[in-house]
Amino acid sequence: MGLATLTGTVPLATIALNFDPIVRLGDNGVRLETIGLTAAAFVALAVAALLAGRTTPDHHRTPAWAASEDGHLRRDDLLFIVLGIVPGAVVGGRIGYVLLHGDYYSANQGAILDAGQGSLELGLAVVAGTFTGAYVASLLDAPIGRWLHIAAVPALAGLALGKVATTLGGSGQGAPTDVAWSTAYVGPGPWGSLAPWIPAHPAQLYEAATTGLALVLLVVLLAVGAFRARDGAAFFVGLELWAIGRVVVTFTWRDEAILGPMRAGALIAIGVAVWALVGLVLARWAATRVRFQAHEVGATPEWPDPATRPPF
Repeated sequence: MGLATLTGTVPLATIALNFDPIVRLGDNGVRLETIGLTAAAFVALAVAALLAGRTTPDHHRTPAWAASEDGHLRRDDLLFIVLGIVPGAVVGGRIGYVLLHGDYYSANQGAILDAGQGSLELGLAVVAGTFTGAYVASLLDAPIGRWLHIAAVPALAGLALGKVATTLGGSGQGAPTDVAWSTAYVGPGPWGSLAPWIPAHPAQLYEAATTGLALVLLVVLLAVGAFRARDGAAFFVGLELWAIGRVVVTFTWRDEAILGPMRAGALIAIGVAVWALVGLVLARWAATRVRFQAHEVGATPEWPDPATRPPF
């Protein structure tokens, strides 16, 4: 959406935000949004580490090779898994951003790989990061299902806090509106949205709210014992709830609709929701298969080695 379109009608903002988005340290400065996003990532990582140390395996469901000697997941594995998530999230996020702005990148193909231009799209970043993180976990012989189970709550918490953090930089503003809760950034900035002074839907806060609601629902399901198997199903259910909320929020975005009322971001979010359903089915199938194999191994008699068997 161009600047001319945005400035056609300028309603009065109910909430005018006027602050310096940069923390200045002498001649240097750090954006508040960057600090907020870093804090969100740290909280997610800390929660994941805490849960990894407190969550013991279900010994009647989990084979012996699926955990460390004390029965807990290894926190050092978590660091390697996170390092594996980063490149997948960056590549997936960039692909998603190119899809969101296909018209521009079809005419400027050289800008696709320009890291200094544009941004990342969150939906495909989450999907691709999940794939690469799971791949690293497999290289470490870490139980992927249990790590996904652990990741469910911190992932949603990180996504919600990250969306709140974007408000500190004026990023993610939605379409212009005159609703009572419209927001506008009237300070000198620099801000992360086009024409930030125009009152608009606080789409970033909408998504933070829907993600928070998804987190609450997931915690309730965990509390009532819906995911006792710890097979990764909780992660995919949480991702499904998040994607549904994201579809709803995209109707307040500034992007032009490309399929009926649907924007490109909504179509990507629907794809993420479909992928989450597939992941849920595969997680349940894999857990059933592991339990069956463990049962078979346990039922097989262990005959003594003839070389070590004592004589009669």
